[in-house]
Amino acid sequence: MPDHDHSAGQDRRTVIRDGQLIADNWLAHIGDAQDADNACPPDEPGYLVTLENWTANRKRYRLRQHSLAVYLSPDAEPQTLLEPGATVVDPTGIAMIAIDFPIYTDGRGYSIAQLLRHQLGWTGELRAVGDVMIDTVHYLARCGFNSFAIKPGHDPAAAMRALATFSSSYQRSYGPASR
Repeated sequence: MPDHDHSAGQDRRTVIRDGQLIADNWLAHIGDAQDADNACPPDEPGYLVTLENWTANRKRYRLRQHSLAVYLSPDAEPQTLLEPGATVVDPTGIAMIAIDFPIYTDGRGYSIAQLLRHQLGWTGELRAVGDVMIDTVHYLARCGFNSFAIKPGHDPAAAMRALATFSSSYQRSYGPASR
């Protein structure tokens, strides 16, 4: 999981969520999924855990007061989020799903987003993280992302303008980009 941890006193990154610029308040938590007693972050807002950590501790996490964000690597199997026998992702305890793009040419995150939105019924926040560049946000939105952590050094305001670059499309898309 990339380092998205923010220390007190550091400027927080700005992200785009639902067409608005907001402060990125998610903190990475890396824990050993096998050690359930030590793997769970405190029940406080803003923690992000790996898919493996979520899977190992999901019963405990669903009882928390503060929901978590779940981080999916580009090789993740999003079906892992399903409860046994379920056909849609239960959003209880999940505030957001973040999908990593380690390099902008890695398209696996687009496929994961499509699976989550069209087959697994995820309707909550879906954030693109990692090597997310201005010229890719429109295409990410068409696949179902509604939140974007733009790559450091790129202007989030310019990325917001890029979301409105195209007025029509030939292909079907998910949600906000298709309206």
